[in-house]
Amino acid sequence: MKFSRKRVTAFAAVAVAAALVLTGCADTGSGTGGDGGGSEGGSDNLTITFLPKNLGNPYFDTSSKGGKTAVDELGGTFAEVGPAEATPDAQVSYINTATQQGVGALVVSANDPKAICDALNEARDAGVKVVTFDSDTNPDCRDLFINQADAEGIAKVQVDLIAEQIGGAGEIAVLSASANATNQNAWIDLMAEYLASDYPDITLVETVYGDDDDQTSFDKTAALLQTHPNLKGIISPTTVGIAAAARYLSTSDYKGTVALTGLGTPNQMREYVEDGTVTAFALWNPEELGYLSAYAAAALTQGDITGAEGDTFEAGDLGEYTVGADGTVLLGDPFEFNADNIGDFDF
Repeated sequence: MKFSRKRVTAFAAVAVAAALVLTGCADTGSGTGGDGGGSEGGSDNLTITFLPKNLGNPYFDTSSKGGKTAVDELGGTFAEVGPAEATPDAQVSYINTATQQGVGALVVSANDPKAICDALNEARDAGVKVVTFDSDTNPDCRDLFINQADAEGIAKVQVDLIAEQIGGAGEIAVLSASANATNQNAWIDLMAEYLASDYPDITLVETVYGDDDDQTSFDKTAALLQTHPNLKGIISPTTVGIAAAARYLSTSDYKGTVALTGLGTPNQMREYVEDGTVTAFALWNPEELGYLSAYAAAALTQGDITGAEGDTFEAGDLGEYTVGADGTVLLGDPFEFNADNIGDFDF
């Protein structure tokens, strides 16, 4: 598989120094903790298990597809496990099982920054390498974090898009994933700061949580519009949420009067862009994110890197990457999807 490195209308230059970590954690140098992290030598155990926030989520289906492609290229064994719902403690049992099975590496998108740390450190003590992606844990309970894009850049993209769509003034709301999602909360905090500094005429009236569940997100969209009759726009920084909100708007009287943007995949959002429900939204390529995460996990397992700042490794078709501060690797820039380019993508 060849990944296109062409970015479509990149917004906000992503800082080269990955010190602007998604969760804003303190610098831990190597980003390693228990005996499983940063140990010398390598292993031929390329059994790599992906643990997304929840199964049945199109975003994570796509990232796991990229992960499997990478593991297949490496000659390893790929597996995906996970809970049906994205709740804080739901991933613990899967981590424990993978540890007992003796996998070489776990690639995890955390539902909570702390709730799974004990289980992850037990895995690391048993020799399992831990890579987080999409949503980080505390740095002391993983070896690397694969950051999809700089947090400030992600926040800015979404605010700029909604501001353009509502004319720079009015009430907006945020439809997020779970209340404990580290990435969502970081983006929302930065959105609020950016609104206050650059868009004083836009008011963020409420943030609600759809728990990355389609029906819950659909219902929360309806409730927002009933509660705030003057609402002009919604930002949904989660692929499940934005698709559910678009589905509601597309068949309601709010279509064309309430703007919607956020983070989504082209295949989810294509019909809503083509029918005029959504003007534009943003995302990185989740397939690339999973692909990079798997290569990083293999590099750790084989002893090519330890997770220390300055480590470099090859990630197949994506080329060479460098580990930044806090054991973070940055995938790249977010980009905008709209009616002019959405037909060019298939994920």
